[in-house]
Amino acid sequence: MTDLSLSVTAVSDAELLAQFAAGDPRAARRLTDRLAPRVFRLCYRLLGDRAEAEDITQEAMMKLWKIAPEWRLDGAAPSTWLYTVARNACMDRLRRKRSVPLDEAGEMPDPAPSADRILSQAERAEALQAALGDLPVRQREAVVLRHLEGLSNPEIAGIMEISVEAVESLTSRGKRMLAKALGHRRAELGFTE
Repeated sequence: MTDLSLSVTAVSDAELLAQFAAGDPRAARRLTDRLAPRVFRLCYRLLGDRAEAEDITQEAMMKLWKIAPEWRLDGAAPSTWLYTVARNACMDRLRRKRSVPLDEAGEMPDPAPSADRILSQAERAEALQAALGDLPVRQREAVVLRHLEGLSNPEIAGIMEISVEAVESLTSRGKRMLAKALGHRRAELGFTE
């Protein structure tokens, strides 16, 4: 039986990067469309600052284009490499400015047509961003990568350069702290069991 779900458009990130390195600018656009929003979300969630998240996303993508000619198709996934570069840049910025003013964080973009829904989702996003900002940095990284970006524990372990068990511990503690921080606002924020 042939898998029809894999189409010509199902080109891997590594293949797109190789195509870009070979001179195909369309491959760069496809890879940027695929990876940049994910990297931006990671940076925004770690930093709480939209402008800095955009800067780091651009810097990380530029680094990816520079290393494209040396990329090995059998190596790490470009997304994993990009997450690592972006995460390291975020950690550098956090170390330089130990506190991030969360009240300056903009709301997350939302294509929902309803104004009520937009306000509700923005309030939830702000509450989550504030609660994430209160987590210790390593827990915040692990929670964002696992539960907001959907990476596997082994991928996170590679990015954070820690063991899978450490990732599990960080995400577990982070989730408990988030639940405690947001628990009293469940009804207000519209979270139901």
